[in-house]
Amino acid sequence: MKIPSLAGFFLSALIAMGVQQAVSAETSVPIPKPSGVERKAGSAATTTKNAASPRRVNRNAVAKAVFGKAKAPANLKARAIGSYARGCLAGGTSLAADGPSWQVIRLSRNRNWGHPAMVKYIERLAADVPSIGWRGLLVGDMTQPRGGPMPSGHSSHQIGLDADIWLREMPKARLSGKQREKPRYVSMVRKGTKRINRNVWTDDHAKLLRRAASDKQVARIFVNAAIKKALCDWATGDRSWLRKIRPWYGHDYHFHVRLSCPKGFAGCKNQAAPPAGDGCGKALAWWLKPEQKKKKTKKKKTAKVKKRREIRVADLPQACTQVLAAQ
Repeated sequence: MKIPSLAGFFLSALIAMGVQQAVSAETSVPIPKPSGVERKAGSAATTTKNAASPRRVNRNAVAKAVFGKAKAPANLKARAIGSYARGCLAGGTSLAADGPSWQVIRLSRNRNWGHPAMVKYIERLAADVPSIGWRGLLVGDMTQPRGGPMPSGHSSHQIGLDADIWLREMPKARLSGKQREKPRYVSMVRKGTKRINRNVWTDDHAKLLRRAASDKQVARIFVNAAIKKALCDWATGDRSWLRKIRPWYGHDYHFHVRLSCPKGFAGCKNQAAPPAGDGCGKALAWWLKPEQKKKKTKKKKTAKVKKRREIRVADLPQACTQVLAAQ
């Protein structure tokens, strides 16, 4: 057997020590921990700021109760979903309580939300009205944070494309919290009649409504029939904007703006366009007919009227369930 030389022995020992040091160095390098996305699904660490779990939604729940409790909008792409009186709002935007030429009233209702198109419309109108002699807008109910049926006050205003604007000029001073919650109503119609009250109605009111209706995005503006009649009598020249001014019950101290569905969103349903013409003819005359006094008759026993069935979440478009579930 060949005995290794002393030099060979030392050389083998040095090589072995080098290998051991290399292995030790490799195993001491810290291994980075996996990120939240890389960790095992189902662990607590998988929760990230941008990927919260969706809420559970009871589709048999009364829709106005569920949507009325929503305090914040759905963190989704802005969409008006469904129809004006049966739908909801994704990605809603709030109108600031105060602007250079507007103030929002009754903030406690949390109804100063809308589709971005509506918020921009109000800001655009507010910026323009001082040029026609109107100090600024008092903005009432728009939409809830996620739209949907409301617990009180409206059957529409559900998809972020409706807003009430008062026929009162914004005051010079900012309204206090109490004044915002209990604003003073000023009817434009003489009490007990279907005629305009000339003591409060002015040409500035007419100019405001003409400007509001002239925007291309506006589908309709609802006002009291007496106000529509006053506008028909006042307007000269181009009367095309009058087609959008539609008579409706109430609406004597505010007007209700409704925008058309934004283009490119198939899930939003427009209302049929108003009839051709300025709407100042026979159709308006019907609204202005004096109410006939009802003859006194003996009350007959009638069967109890069944309560109207409440709209459930399941009655709304499927996408509205996703709106409720979203964080």
